[in-house]
Amino acid sequence: MAVGRIVGAHGIRGEIKVKQLTDFPERFAPGSLLYLEEETFQREVLASRPHKGMMLIRLSGLNDRNAAERLRGKHLFIAREEAMDLDEDEYYEDELVGLQVESIEGVFLGELTEIIWTGANEVYIVQGPKGEVLIPAIAQVVQEVDLESGVMRVTLLPGLVDWD
Repeated sequence: MAVGRIVGAHGIRGEIKVKQLTDFPERFAPGSLLYLEEETFQREVLASRPHKGMMLIRLSGLNDRNAAERLRGKHLFIAREEAMDLDEDEYYEDELVGLQVESIEGVFLGELTEIIWTGANEVYIVQGPKGEVLIPAIAQVVQEVDLESGVMRVTLLPGLVDWD
């Protein structure tokens, strides 16, 4: 379960700049254990602090800027069983990314590849046969999320897709 994405290095001592992908910032508290993408062991959070809308984090085993810089674009994870329970109709980002998106009428729009947080609501980026489609994550649009079949069904509001 992804809780953050590394966007770069900070300073010379191996600190990383992390975009939070969780509503629970305590995931980054000193003493917490996180998996680094592609690793099978956990790293301890040695220090963390908020900085310009991001988190600056020192992880065990990262001691210089070069090591931290090589991690750009990688994700930090927790084990699925450590995830907080969500309300009905709430999903974690890694549950949604990769879903096939189709209109309620059955028109294939593409694959949900990324989620943007706008402040007002999330926006799903869908890449498909007609290019990129931006889907607002609001009740009037998102009609069904079926994680078992890997499909999201949406109602396309007027002007949302212009494929003429």
